[in-house]
Amino acid sequence: MGEATRHSVSVDGHRLSCLDFGGEGRPLLALHGHFDEGRTFAALARDLAPDWRVLALDQRGHGRSERAADYSREGYVGDAAAVLAHFGVTDAVVLGHSLGGINAYQLAARHPDLVRALVVVEIGAEVDGDLSFCLAWPERAPTREAFEDALGDSAYYLAHAIREYPDGWGLTFAPQDMAMSQEQANGDHWDDWLSSECPALLIHGTRSGVLSCRQAEDMVARRPRTQLVELPTGHTVHDTDPVGFAAAVVKFLGGL
Repeated sequence: MGEATRHSVSVDGHRLSCLDFGGEGRPLLALHGHFDEGRTFAALARDLAPDWRVLALDQRGHGRSERAADYSREGYVGDAAAVLAHFGVTDAVVLGHSLGGINAYQLAARHPDLVRALVVVEIGAEVDGDLSFCLAWPERAPTREAFEDALGDSAYYLAHAIREYPDGWGLTFAPQDMAMSQEQANGDHWDDWLSSECPALLIHGTRSGVLSCRQAEDMVARRPRTQLVELPTGHTVHDTDPVGFAAAVVKFLGGL
């Protein structure tokens, strides 16, 4: 697999950026979580090639995509549907981590014709998160080292999201957007989780503070054609155990 190609997609006046890892395989749309971006799935794309062509979106307000006027459920789902339309895809597997997982199963609920299967990673049908802590992060610093020092312990988790701008070093997202996005992601989404009928895989990190073992088991028990894989990680399963994560995804996709 060669270098990914970056595409620009315009949706309702804002520009989205999406990585296409290429190939002739079947399409898989990958949706990252808060603070992240599409390139987080580069290793997975290599593991799935050549059978699967991974399209990894920088979701609104993240990575190289523009900030949006809102971070509503409708906005995120509309973005995902528009990206599939841009690539002419009408039958994709949709994989989503955290925020991306909600967007994935809501896309399947509201546009079942676009989604042939789901891989939902580390998010529940009931969401109650708080990202207000990120509002204390600095906006700019004169050097990368100074910016990382200002971030403190958070710098380790945000290394991929730090970039140089004309006025200094900063993050690829606006913290206030992330806090707003999380607020609008919170809620009871059981109807969306249960309304789609396509095959689904739920991947759970057993040391996660986001998705409990009890809710993961309940989600699988209540939704037909749904499998559960548990890995001994925290919330960022694909980063902490990339081998186990890829193996679970490959096995699920092989059964479609």
